[in-house]
Amino acid sequence: MEKQLTLSFDNTAIAFEAKTDSALKKANFLFSNIGKPWLVKMGAIFTPLAFKLRLPIKGIIKNTIFSQFCGGENLEEAAHTALQLGNYHVGVALDYGVEAMEGEDSYDKAVPEFIRAIEYAASRPDIPFIAIKITGFARFELLEKIHSAATLSSQEQQEYKRVHARIFAIAEAAAQYNVGLLVDAEETWIQQPVDDLAEEMMSLFNKEKVIVYNTFQLYCHDRYRFLQVSLEKAVKGGYLLGAKLVRGAYMEKENKRAAENNYPTPIQPSKAATDKDYNEAVKFCLDHVEELAVFIGTHNEDSCMLAARTMDDKNIPHNHPHVSFSQLLGMSDNITFNLAHAGYSVTKYLPYGPVKDVVPYLIRRAQENTSIAGQMGRELALIRKELRRRALN
Repeated sequence: MEKQLTLSFDNTAIAFEAKTDSALKKANFLFSNIGKPWLVKMGAIFTPLAFKLRLPIKGIIKNTIFSQFCGGENLEEAAHTALQLGNYHVGVALDYGVEAMEGEDSYDKAVPEFIRAIEYAASRPDIPFIAIKITGFARFELLEKIHSAATLSSQEQQEYKRVHARIFAIAEAAAQYNVGLLVDAEETWIQQPVDDLAEEMMSLFNKEKVIVYNTFQLYCHDRYRFLQVSLEKAVKGGYLLGAKLVRGAYMEKENKRAAENNYPTPIQPSKAATDKDYNEAVKFCLDHVEELAVFIGTHNEDSCMLAARTMDDKNIPHNHPHVSFSQLLGMSDNITFNLAHAGYSVTKYLPYGPVKDVVPYLIRRAQENTSIAGQMGRELALIRKELRRRALN
C-alpha cells in the first residue's frame, strides 16, 4: 500500500525525468504559444497553405510541434521514441497519424502497412498496442448508410465485404503477433458499423486473451449503458471484452450536426455528466477486471487517481495485464511518468508519419489544447515548476 500513499501527479522530477534541460525549455516555449488561440487559428490556416506552396517550413514544424506530439516520420523513428520511453517503463500505442486517402486502392494499400506495424510492434517489448480507425479502410458514406440501416445496393454490399476482409486481416495479424488492437471511435452517425466490426473481431480473437479493444466515448450519454451491454454480450458469447475508455473528440461537430438536422444531441448535457459517466465506467471495468481488459485513455488527473486508488482498494496488482493507462505523447507527462514510476502499466499514444501528412493531426492537437479548460495552464505550471527546480528559470 506504500505506493498508493506516494502516488502524486505533482511530482515534476519524475514527470519530466525523460526531458533534457533544452527539451524542457522547448516545451515551455511551445505550450506558451499553444495557449494563444489567435496563434493556433493562424497556424491552422497558414501551415497547410505553406506546404501547398512548397515553402520551406518542414524543419520548423519538425523541430517544434511535431517533435512534441509525434513519435517520428516512420516506423523506425517511432521505434526510437518508444525505446526512449521504455527506459522509464512507459509503453507505446502506435498510431499512424496520416489522414486516410479515400478510394479502394488506398484502403487496400493501408492493410499491409498496418500489418507491418503490427509485426514491428511484436518484435519490441515496449510497443504493446497499435491503433486503427475504420475510416482508414472504408468510405465514410458507406458507413453512414449502414448506420442508418438503409438498404445497400449489391455493389455496396461487395464494397462492405472488402471492408470486412481488411479489418479481419489486421485483427488476425494482431492476434497472431499478440499485439493489442485499439479500434478508435468515430462520429456517432457512423458508429454502429464500427461497433459491429469491433464486436465481431472481439468474438473471434478475444477468446483466451484480449487482443481487440472497442472505444467507448463517454461524452455520449448512452455509452456507459452500451459498455455494460457490451460486457453482457461478451460473457454470453464466450469472449473477453476489450474496452478503451475516452471522453470524446467530436463534441462541436456532434452538437452542430444535431442542431442542423433537428435531432437531440448525443452529447452529455455537461462536463460534470461526462466526468460522472467516465468515472463510473472506470469503476465498472475494475469491478469486472477478469472478464474484460480496460485501456484508460484520459488526461484527467481525477479519473486516473480514482482508477489507481480503486486498484489498490481492490488489491488489483498495479501491472495487472487487464489494466492500462494512456495519455497522448507530449501531454500530461505528470500523469504518465508518475503512474509508471508507481508500477502501473501505462502507454503513450504515439502518432507517426511524414511531417506534411500529419499536419491535420497536429492542428487538432493544438486546437484541443487551446479549448480544454485549464489544460494549458496546468501543463505550463508543471513545466515552469520543474524549470525552477532545475534552477533554469
